[in-house]
Amino acid sequence: MRSVLNLFFLVFIVFAQAQGFQDELESEVSNNSNSTIVSDVDTDDKKAFQRAAEELSIPYRAFHDIPETKNGYYIISGTFSKSKNLKSQIKKLNKKGFEAGYFQNPQNLLYYLYLNHYTSWEDAINDCSTQFDNRYDDEVWILKMINSNLYTDAELVAELPAESEIETTTALEANSALEKTPELVVTQETLLETESIPVEDVSYEMLTSSKENDPTVKSKLIKRADEYFDKMWYAEAAKIYEQALSKGEKAYTYDVLKKAGDAHYFNTDMENAYKWYNILYTKYESDMSSDYLFKYAHSLKGIGNYKRSKRLLKLYNRKLAGEEIAQDTEQNEIVLDGLLRMEEKFDIDNLNINSKYSEFSPMYYGGDEMVYASAKDSSIFTTRKYKWNNQPYLDLFVAKVNEESQDFKDAIKFSKKINTKYHEASVAFTPDNETMYFTRNNYGKKLKRDKNGINHLKIYRSKKVDGEWLEAEEVSFNSDNYSTGHPALSPDGKQLYFVSDMPGTLGETDIFVVDVLEDGTFSSPRNLGPEINTEHKEMFPFINDKKLYFSSDGHVGLGGLDVFEVAFDDEAGFLEVRNVGKPVNSSKDDFSFIVDEESQKGYFASNRDGGKGDDDIYSFKTLQLEEIPTSINAISGIVTELITGDLMPNALVELLDENNIKLKEMETDENGNFIFEDLDADTRYVLKTTKGSYFDDTREAATKDNEIVNVDVSMRKLNDMIAVENGIKKLKTEMIHFNFDKSYIRDDAAVELNKLVEVMNDSPNMVIKIESHTDSRGDNVYNKYLSDKRAKSTRDYIIAQGIDPSRIESAIGYGEEQLINDCDGTVRCTEEQHYLNRRSEFIIVDM
Repeated sequence: MRSVLNLFFLVFIVFAQAQGFQDELESEVSNNSNSTIVSDVDTDDKKAFQRAAEELSIPYRAFHDIPETKNGYYIISGTFSKSKNLKSQIKKLNKKGFEAGYFQNPQNLLYYLYLNHYTSWEDAINDCSTQFDNRYDDEVWILKMINSNLYTDAELVAELPAESEIETTTALEANSALEKTPELVVTQETLLETESIPVEDVSYEMLTSSKENDPTVKSKLIKRADEYFDKMWYAEAAKIYEQALSKGEKAYTYDVLKKAGDAHYFNTDMENAYKWYNILYTKYESDMSSDYLFKYAHSLKGIGNYKRSKRLLKLYNRKLAGEEIAQDTEQNEIVLDGLLRMEEKFDIDNLNINSKYSEFSPMYYGGDEMVYASAKDSSIFTTRKYKWNNQPYLDLFVAKVNEESQDFKDAIKFSKKINTKYHEASVAFTPDNETMYFTRNNYGKKLKRDKNGINHLKIYRSKKVDGEWLEAEEVSFNSDNYSTGHPALSPDGKQLYFVSDMPGTLGETDIFVVDVLEDGTFSSPRNLGPEINTEHKEMFPFINDKKLYFSSDGHVGLGGLDVFEVAFDDEAGFLEVRNVGKPVNSSKDDFSFIVDEESQKGYFASNRDGGKGDDDIYSFKTLQLEEIPTSINAISGIVTELITGDLMPNALVELLDENNIKLKEMETDENGNFIFEDLDADTRYVLKTTKGSYFDDTREAATKDNEIVNVDVSMRKLNDMIAVENGIKKLKTEMIHFNFDKSYIRDDAAVELNKLVEVMNDSPNMVIKIESHTDSRGDNVYNKYLSDKRAKSTRDYIIAQGIDPSRIESAIGYGEEQLINDCDGTVRCTEEQHYLNRRSEFIIVDM
């Protein structure tokens, strides 16, 4: 379902919150307005640019009033005394994804070849510092262009010193007056095929015209967003996709809509993910893969629209595995409804230690301390940020625990031997606290990448000697070709559970286990199997003497990642997986759950609404539940609109006995819920639901002994049955089918015909004609005779329900003349395929 995973352990939740991961973990300068190098005023902006460039050793200077140039920042790759061969170099660069060009400085008559132009110095700094995502490794420098004829005096406040006032590096001075070899080294080819506008073609009108009406600007916006998306800089990509899509529906292509949804989805902004997935579904439903149906359904859960989410998950399941899983789907809906009605059994609190960044993965350390991961940053001049969501990199912190309040205090960084300039998180300690396991990026002197350029994650182990942690070493089952992370130790320290996407993984990420042998080596990894792992994500395991806890978006939950528990037996192994329920679980991501079974207190992390930062750590304690009544016999459900899945408050639900005598009635609440309690066990009832301009819904339900039976009701508007097909207005019912060689009205057909009667009663001027059809089996003449009997049988039924005969213009049978499939006798067809042709249709002649 996701793109290739990379940073799916220690930043699964921190940044993408349970989405697939590939990491671009280079040293970067933030382009976020909260960074310490960005100022809100122009005068400080100049200093911030200079300081950022100097911090990263990037040469820079300023030019004034150069003809045919734009204000902003150019990344210069070379200076030449002649323009010979420059156009061929520009052509090569543009094929590599740059928007190259050149201009001449009339003051020194030199030609300046540039790779890109930027309106923001932060973007220029970012591309320089990452060598254009490792696509260009020659020397470059930044030139600020200040053209006074295009700017007001106020906009010149932030101008840089003149060229003579700025010191540049020796390398830059060496290039300034010499002709450079007309070859540029580009280390990686991109998918972008941009065509820059030649400098000589740029006019004043082009520079000042409205970008909203410029299709080339829109194209560049999307290309820029795609470039960020491909680098997995989802926070940046989301902003630019929003800009591009705000231009109107011309930008609503399948690819842009799904990437816009993904950019928000991977940062668990489910409101905005839903917005674009919903448009994607509306415009391209038939093209959507099962992967995107799942994402759309999860985004619906994320905004609390569980009913519509269930409908989408049904479509997803059908697309994924076919109709044979219908029973599993129904069972999943029952489980979800139970979760929604479940009484809350935990008391939770947001910890004071949480910051505006991410805190997660708490772990017990000794008797009175906790170690956890945090993205809070302590740098002064520059903030190194991970571009997935513009958060600083993660470190491990250790804090004291207030036993009464469960809060953390006096937090400090854990160990200089363990924390690095990249990510560390998700720690586990042996029972004696002398050995630790944790997750870190795969790197030596620099980041290591696989053949696809992916930097995977690895589990590292460190030992404590004389109270100090030693340099960590990676474990033997790591690989440069897949990720491992989220270590969790059994209480005796003899088994190490972890998460990976290694070969043998059932889904996107699975939970595995290895034995920790006496000599410190490990057995081969074992997958925990399909009882635990699904086709989606399982992660953040924690195990104690009684249960395994983990987070998943593959088991039935409330949205995003939910926390699950599974008890285990020495002989039977793992038992049934159960959702721990609200309020630990929410419609957002909930994860890194740990608990002291004796005290029933613990911690978890979540990015739910109302937190202090991106992810927060919460404490919890289990409430003493009231004694459950000895007998519960009830029927409950949710009433929704069939097409949209919207909840329907104030619908009237009547409870009837088998003789249609009304026993009780009630209106649904604001969430469309109803419940009839104190009923007889093992008894059949009838539920009749009515509301305004909707079809009445009548269905049977039977109570069970000491259970709440769930009966969901979907209502359909009367006018939803009117549709236009090939220019012909029809009343769209479910198919009115007939048994083979029969013309009587079946019970299921009567239900649909009753709906048709309701529509005709609601539209008293409506006139219809009836057309009936048979399959191709049997004699043509007989089939026409049989279909005509069916048409007239249908007409007679409608008239019997009170419709004036004059409102039925005709009732004609067409036999096998209008088959809706290829089953004309020339090909072998199943009974089900023939069955589809035995039908009646209703054409609207007049309204």
